[in-house]
Amino acid sequence: MEGEQQKTSITTLIVYSKAHSPRLVFVLDWLLKEVFQLDYQIVVDTLVVKPDIPAISYGKNIPGCITIPDEGLLWQQGASSFSFSEGEWQQVPIFFLKQSNYSLPFDLFSAIFFFLSRYEEYLPFIPDKHGRFPAEESVCFKKNILERPIVDEWVKLFSTILQTNGIGIHKNHFRFYPSYDIDIAYSFLHKGFMRSMGAWAKDLWVGNFSSVLSRLSVLTLNAKDPFDCFDWLDFVHKKLGLHPFVFVLAALQTTQFDKNNLPKISAMKKLIVHFSASGILGIHPSYFSTSDDIFKSEKSILETISKSKITQSRQHYLRMALPLTYRRLLSHGITDDWTMGYGSQLGFRAGTGRSFLWYDLEKEATTQLRVHPFCFMDSTAHWELKLNVSEAFERLEKMKQYLIDTQSEFVTVFHNFSLGSDPQWKGWPEAYQKFLEGVITV
Repeated sequence: MEGEQQKTSITTLIVYSKAHSPRLVFVLDWLLKEVFQLDYQIVVDTLVVKPDIPAISYGKNIPGCITIPDEGLLWQQGASSFSFSEGEWQQVPIFFLKQSNYSLPFDLFSAIFFFLSRYEEYLPFIPDKHGRFPAEESVCFKKNILERPIVDEWVKLFSTILQTNGIGIHKNHFRFYPSYDIDIAYSFLHKGFMRSMGAWAKDLWVGNFSSVLSRLSVLTLNAKDPFDCFDWLDFVHKKLGLHPFVFVLAALQTTQFDKNNLPKISAMKKLIVHFSASGILGIHPSYFSTSDDIFKSEKSILETISKSKITQSRQHYLRMALPLTYRRLLSHGITDDWTMGYGSQLGFRAGTGRSFLWYDLEKEATTQLRVHPFCFMDSTAHWELKLNVSEAFERLEKMKQYLIDTQSEFVTVFHNFSLGSDPQWKGWPEAYQKFLEGVITV
């Protein structure tokens, strides 16, 4: 939806600061230009303060300005361990607290930079079994606020201060982006004779007779594959006017972690073409796509089949490490990444639902890779947190409300296997459709 201007009292917002820095520009570009759609100018010489012109003063208490304390993070280089004070402002948790007479009681700019740059992921940590930064090591998890988009809450509070001071800002609107990871398009179909027989024998060996019967029904009696929800999803999307983002795992060889239907088979080619025509097709780089050759091959086959350029990506298993993963994506022509979330917990990894350009902390430079955070993934709720259907969607609805209240962006991740007829996901398709019907009315 198009935004609208609430006030038009100024054309360029002055930001007084002791200096320029790439970090300060990154924060101001996102907060002022992107979120509020305000042009700004950094002015270092505070001796030429213009009275009666709304302005922000960063780090200095200048009369007549909106004043924000400076805790120093934006003048540093690289990442190093440090401590910051915490507090609460209008019932919202804050970091980089500064007890002073500033308009804001905390260094908003440093706090935004800390979360959007993923500063804490550059500090020493013990990775999980997939080599990922653990959600449990994050500041927000430790403070029990991971399921709150606190950066968006700060933005909302700051927007009120701007408007109170006669600064007209862009009125944002809540936006929803449904996304899907296609790890395994079909549970039983299109696996090839050897894979099917091997899986059948394994089910017999472990006594999984319900799976044996289901497989036989699908392969011999034309029963619907339990992972095949694609016609139903199409119907729901068209009915509700939704345009999905679909990320396809296109590993050319199956592995312990990549068990997809191979992209070269006709059924997968047909699905890939359909995904490209009905939504936005992206790559779901395989577990071992840290190899440039593997990534290039997977991206190439998707582009060849779909006859379209692939610029969207979400890592399989959310397997990423900063800055290497994002640099690799940029080198392969990816413009948008949708991996920014956790596999073991629900919530806001970067403290926001809004997208932002990735800041390479080692190079101290803003890049052209746009990061789209998500806050909910079905497999995390079901397998990691052991939530039942009502519990999972209750948590989802609560996060949705936060994002509505802050006029932010809302990205969810579902898989086709949770929306088909697999018995272990009973009730999920119905709950998901009800959720979609509710979200589009916002």
